Order: sequence, then structure tokens, then C-alpha cells
Amino acid sequence: MKEKGTVRIAVFVSGGGTNLQALIDAERAGIITHGKISLVVSNNPNAYALTRAENAGIDTVIIPGKELTQDAFETKLIETLEENKIDLIVLAGFMKILSHNFTRRYPERILNVHPSLIPSFCGKGFYGLKVHEEALRYGVKVTGATVHYVNEIPDGGEIILQKAVAIKKGETAESLQQRVMRQAEWIILPKAVELVSKKISTEGKEIGQ
Repeated sequence: MKEKGTVRIAVFVSGGGTNLQALIDAERAGIITHGKISLVVSNNPNAYALTRAENAGIDTVIIPGKELTQDAFETKLIETLEENKIDLIVLAGFMKILSHNFTRRYPERILNVHPSLIPSFCGKGFYGLKVHEEALRYGVKVTGATVHYVNEIPDGGEIILQKAVAIKKGETAESLQQRVMRQAEWIILPKAVELVSKKISTEGKEIGQ
């Protein structure tokens, strides 16, 4: 059992880190009170998200995904999480698939934000601009974002929060991506992190139990 109290959060990133920044800002604003971003992990040594973390005084770890086998990469991830006593993992633009062996080790302890209203435009191959391009091609009038638990199925875990965003006439994939981030992802991701952190804090269980 872990002691009840602040939940230690690791955020996994690969790129610019806009969702990481939303979490950092939410913690500072008192939206996230039961959790603390204690570590940022990246598979990309050039990710600007690492700079955001350093500017916020958050420890960072780089585990180069291309230089290791999947098993070696995930072994290093697990070691890093254990060394830093992490309770909750948040995938925030993490562009590397995690195996079933990894995800089943942490049931209901890994969160992901996806830029659509799952079950629409999700699963293998749906990431980044591709999601918004497909939403526009299909002609839906409403899209949005979803925060869900991560399991062995891409975007297949239990939904925690969703928020809808109306598609405007003349919308481009780029403009839609920006609005979904601002109007949905950056709002529901911090809320979901707080909800799950509060639950973990109340239960007082170590990660992996």
C-alpha cells in the first residue's frame, strides 16, 4: 500500500507538449490537487515537451525508442517508473505503441487523450491530423476529444471524460485540430487526471497492484 496523499504522475511525450503544458497550467491553477507531475518521459530526445518540463522544474528522462527493442524499451520504462515511485501515467502525444505486457501491468493507471469522440475515428492508424482529416472527409457535424484508460486495444479502454466540439463551415484539418485542443483536450485532460488521482489517493494502492 502507498500512503494516502498526493499521487505522483509521469507524463509520456513525443512532441511539442501542448497537452503537457495544459496539465502543468492546471496544476498551478489548482485544478489538479490530488496529483503532482513528478516526471516527464520522452522517446524523442528533441521533443520540445522536455523544454516545457525543464522550465517548470519537472524531472525528465529520455528513453530513445528507435535504439531499443520493444522489450528493452518497456523494461527501461518500468525501471524508471519504479525508481520515481510513479502512481499514474498520462500519455500526452506519446507516439509509440505500448505492448499488452506493459499496459496490463498498470490497469486503470494509464490515461490517454484522443482527439475525437470515441468510438468515432479512433484505433490503429488514427492519430494527429489524420483524425481530423477523416472527420472532415466523413462530413460529421460534431467532433471532440476523449480521455480514456489505456488497455491492449488502441483507444479501446474505458472512457473517463468526453467533450464535443462543433465543426464549422470551411473548417480545415489544421484549424479543427487547434480548436479541439483548446476547446476540449486542454479542458478534459486535467479534469480526468484529477478525477483518477483522487480515486488513487483514496484507495491508497501502489501502481501495479
